[in-house]
Amino acid sequence: MKQLTKKEILFFGFTLFSMLFGAGNLIFPAYLGNAAGDNVWQAVTGFIISDAGLAILGFIAIANAGTSDILANRVHSTFAFLFPLAIYLAIGPGLAIPRAGSLAYEMGIKPFLPHTGAAASVGLLVFTIIFFSIVFWFAKSPSKLVDRVGKILTPILLILIFTVFVKSLFMDAVPLKNAVSPYKENPVIRGFLDGYQTMDGLCAFIYGIIFTNLFTVKKITNRSLQIKYLISFGLISGVLLSICYIIIAYLGTKAIIPGTVDHGAVVLSIVMTQLLGNGGTVLLAILFSVACLSVCIGLVTSCAQYFTTVFSKISYIQWVLLLCVASGVVANLGLSQILKVSVPILGFLYPIAITLMILGILHSWLPSYSRPVYVITIIMVGLFSLLEIINSTIFNGEFNPYLLWIPLQTDGFGWITIGGIGFVLGSIAGKILPNTGHTNTA
Repeated sequence: MKQLTKKEILFFGFTLFSMLFGAGNLIFPAYLGNAAGDNVWQAVTGFIISDAGLAILGFIAIANAGTSDILANRVHSTFAFLFPLAIYLAIGPGLAIPRAGSLAYEMGIKPFLPHTGAAASVGLLVFTIIFFSIVFWFAKSPSKLVDRVGKILTPILLILIFTVFVKSLFMDAVPLKNAVSPYKENPVIRGFLDGYQTMDGLCAFIYGIIFTNLFTVKKITNRSLQIKYLISFGLISGVLLSICYIIIAYLGTKAIIPGTVDHGAVVLSIVMTQLLGNGGTVLLAILFSVACLSVCIGLVTSCAQYFTTVFSKISYIQWVLLLCVASGVVANLGLSQILKVSVPILGFLYPIAITLMILGILHSWLPSYSRPVYVITIIMVGLFSLLEIINSTIFNGEFNPYLLWIPLQTDGFGWITIGGIGFVLGSIAGKILPNTGHTNTA
């Protein structure tokens, strides 16, 4: 029976970490550390639970089901086609990949260019061509992904982060400032919501395809071993993510900033300059470039493997090329435009994905006819998420007074209440409805 060595298990875990750790994973904890101030450790705890916790949750759910496709089919075959497709488009060429490429340019190259509109536009075009050419080279051979990402990019990323951390230990102690709202009132909840924005939960949901394909290459067919390995990869990456978030949030508390800032990139830029002078700008550029490159490689690989299975007339290499070109085109729209579109889309997809993960983990405790639980719960969460988006984007929050009557909605988790109601109704339906030929999909 084929098995992975301990070294290979550790290697896969490091690779998963590198694919999850993008620019957003640098920005959000840095901002959190600066804004949370004396509440930083409560806030970063919430962040870790949301980000690393959801990533691990996703891998456990996929491990229990076997594949993300099996998990989604428990709802319906149409859902199993449309929902993963929506996730791959959003996390792939529609949002996450171009966002990472654009952010790598904003933090890695733009500070060194002349401050003119023409220079910025030309610089972004040239950068995206070079950046996505490198992504193409890494992603074109998925069987070599572990060696290329695990041996090259992951060590560079970790060394850079720990170098900055060690340097910060010799920096004069700065008293923690008072937390600002909303970190002052609800630091754990606010931290949880910040972690939600990194999209690692969705990424973990789709990265499973890389590792299930690698099991095929390694000829590991034992189901229990696959589950054990997937959970191990998730736990290793979760621990690494948590360590990095604690370090970056700590660095955020070190930044001496008069007033407030809008995002964590400014916080990191300031603290790096305070620590390393002008060289800090260069190091930050390298850090962002490596982080964005790592996550783009993982996303392009996952998306290409998925689209190859769905639209098999186009080869894997062709899909990698198409994804790199499409992502480069979208990246040239600029970071601000990409971020404007991402908020409502992720607000719809994320609650559904988290609900599906939770149902996947609870599957063995569901009624023997579990499809009604999946169908009713997912439909109710999806409709509520859609209602929230319509309310915020089209009606500018006009229906907020009514939605706030729903428990947990004040903190942004009203969909959990709605999902809980759907779960109860689905469980009742699963017990009283006859099984009309559908099995409790394993």
